[in-house]
Amino acid sequence: MAWPLLLLLFSSLAFSHAQLTLDYYAKTCPQFDAIVRDITQQKQMQFPVTAAATLRVFFHDCAVDGCDASVLIKPTAFNKSELDYDINHSLAGDAFDLITRIKTALELACPGVVSCADILATATRNLIIMTGGPHYKIQLGRKDSLVSNVSNVEAHLTRANATVDLMIKKFQDMGFDVKDMVVLIGGGHTIGFVHCKEFAHRIFPTPDPSMNPILVERLRTMCANYTINNDMAAFLDVISPGNFDNVLFKNLMKGIGVLGSDQLLYSDPRTRPFVELYAKDAFAFASDFGHAMEKLSVYQVKIGEQGEVRKRCDAINSAHT
Repeated sequence: MAWPLLLLLFSSLAFSHAQLTLDYYAKTCPQFDAIVRDITQQKQMQFPVTAAATLRVFFHDCAVDGCDASVLIKPTAFNKSELDYDINHSLAGDAFDLITRIKTALELACPGVVSCADILATATRNLIIMTGGPHYKIQLGRKDSLVSNVSNVEAHLTRANATVDLMIKKFQDMGFDVKDMVVLIGGGHTIGFVHCKEFAHRIFPTPDPSMNPILVERLRTMCANYTINNDMAAFLDVISPGNFDNVLFKNLMKGIGVLGSDQLLYSDPRTRPFVELYAKDAFAFASDFGHAMEKLSVYQVKIGEQGEVRKRCDAINSAHT
C-alpha cells in the first residue's frame, strides 16, 4: 500500500475513533453493559460454540467496509447482502441468535439507542474474556451500516487455502502489519472451528505431507461423510478447543494445524518468528491480541449520518417504513 493511502486510512480511522467513547451509553442506556454481559454469559453457557461463532462474525463484519454490522443484514428479493457470499454461508447461527437476543432486550430497555455494531463488538469482547482471553477496551458510539452488498466481500476475506502473500496483503490493506495478522488469526482460531469441506483437500485422497499422520486419520474419520453432511466441522485447535490460549501456535510447530493457511504461518519466514514467540509466551500473545482487537474494533466505523441505529439487526430501518 502506498504511504499516502496508508496515512489517509489511519487519519480517517483516527477521526472516526475520536468520535467514540467508553461511556457512550452511560446516560442514554445505563443498563447496556449489564444486559450484554448477562445475555452473553447465558448464551455461552448454553451453547459453548457461541464464542467462536461470534468472533468469526465480528471479523467478517469488520473486514468488509468496517465494523458496522453490515454482515448481519439478511438478503432480500431486491438485494443480495454479504450473507449471500459463499464464505459467509458457514457463519454459525448461534452468533446471530446472540445478537438478536441482546438487541431485543436493549430495545425494551432503551428503544432506538444502541447500535447492532456496538452490540457485536462488545459481545465479542465479553466472550473472549469468558473463554480465557484478555480484557481490552471497547469504544462505543458506532452506527450501523445503511448497506450490505455481496459484491463487497470478495476483495476483503481470504479462503482456507490462501497463501501467506495473499493473507499479508489483505491485512495490510486494512492497516495491519504481519504481527497483527498472525495474532489475530491465532486468536480467532484458538477457539474456532471450520467445516470439513474447507480442509478436505488436505486429507482426501492423498494426505498433505506437512500434516501429522495421527491428525490426518482422526480428521478422516470425523469428516468421512462431509460431502453428504455439509455441517460436519472440526475445531481448529485440536488440543484445547474451548480455551482461549496459545496452544494453537504450539500445534503449528508440531504439524497439527487443521487449515493449510494456518500451517503456512509456521513455514513462512515472515510469519514463523511470531508463531514461535506466541507459542512460548502466552502473555505476549494475550497482550498483542488485545491491542490488535482494540485496533480492529474501530476499523472504518460509521458515525453520525454515515449510519443509523437499526430497529432490527438483520434489516435496515427503511425496510420497515
